[in-house]
Amino acid sequence: MWEIEKTDEEENKLDIKNLITFMHVAELNSFTKAAGKLGYSQSTVSFQIRQMETELGTQLFERINHTVALTEKGREVLKYAHQITKLTQELEERMQEVSEISGHVRLAMADSLCDSLLDEHFLEFRRRYPGIELKIIAAGTEEMFRLLNHNEADVILTLDNHIYNTEYVIVREEKVGVHFVADAANPLGKCKTISVRELVDQPFLLTEKGMSYRRLMDERLAGMSLEIRPVLEIGSAGLICSLVEQGAGISFLPDYVTAESVASGRMVWLDVEHFEIEVWKQLLYHRDKWVSPQMESVIQYCVDMEFMSKNVNKN
Repeated sequence: MWEIEKTDEEENKLDIKNLITFMHVAELNSFTKAAGKLGYSQSTVSFQIRQMETELGTQLFERINHTVALTEKGREVLKYAHQITKLTQELEERMQEVSEISGHVRLAMADSLCDSLLDEHFLEFRRRYPGIELKIIAAGTEEMFRLLNHNEADVILTLDNHIYNTEYVIVREEKVGVHFVADAANPLGKCKTISVRELVDQPFLLTEKGMSYRRLMDERLAGMSLEIRPVLEIGSAGLICSLVEQGAGISFLPDYVTAESVASGRMVWLDVEHFEIEVWKQLLYHRDKWVSPQMESVIQYCVDMEFMSKNVNKN
C-alpha cells in the first residue's frame, strides 16, 4: 500500500471546518454548545481547537473553572476567521454556474415592519426570484447586530436610534415620525395639548417591552420618573392600530402604521407636550459581508417597496 507523506507546508494548512468550529465556540463561549450546534461530539470540537492552536502556535481560549473566553490572540484570529469564511463563500458562489439567482437570504428586522414589507408585493418578488429562500427574523436592535456580527443574518432593518458605525454599510435610512394615538371619539383627541402625566394613567396597548420605539418611549418616560403599564402587549403594530380604532385604548406607534387611519378620521394623533422621540429606519449590512446576487436582490426589493417612504402601507 502506498503511503503519501505530508509536507510541513501541508500539515500547517488551516482547515476551514476548524475555523467554523472556532467561530461557534467563540460565539457561544462553550465547547459543549458549539458541539451541539454543529452536530459534533465535544471531543471533536476540543481536538479541532487544539489543532488550530498547534498550527497557529498560540492559545485561542482561556479555560478557567468550566468557562471559556477568547484570549487577546483569539480575538485577533476571530476577525481573520470571519474574513476567510466570507471569501470562501464568495469564491464558491462565483464559481457556480447558475441559470437563475438562487440561495438563502436572512433578513432580521423589527417586528412592526414585517407586515409592511411582506404585503401583496411579495408575490411579485417570488415571481421574479423563485430560487431565493428568504428567512425573516423578528428581533430587537441589539439582537439584530449580534446576528449580523456573527454572520447569522445577512441584512438588518432597524427601527431605533440613528445608528452610525464604520463596521456597517447603510443602504438606506429615513427618519420616522411617531405619535401617541387614540380613536377619533376619545376625549383626549379634542385637547389642544396633553401633559405626559395625564397620559400615563390611560389604558395603553403597546408593542413588546424593550423593542425599538417602545424602548425609546420607556427610556424617555423613565427620565421623567414615569412609567406606563399597558393593558395589552403584543408584537403586531397592525393589530394594535385596529384595536385603538375600536376604542380599546391608546398607543404609541410610528406614523407609517397610523397615517391611513388618521387620514380617514378613524384615529387621531395626540399632541403631547415636551415629548419628542427621534426614530430612524435603517437598512444595513456588515462591511465585511460579500453581497451575493441573492442578497443584492433582497436589498433591492426592500428599496423598491419604498419601505423608507412616509407612505408605506399600514402594518
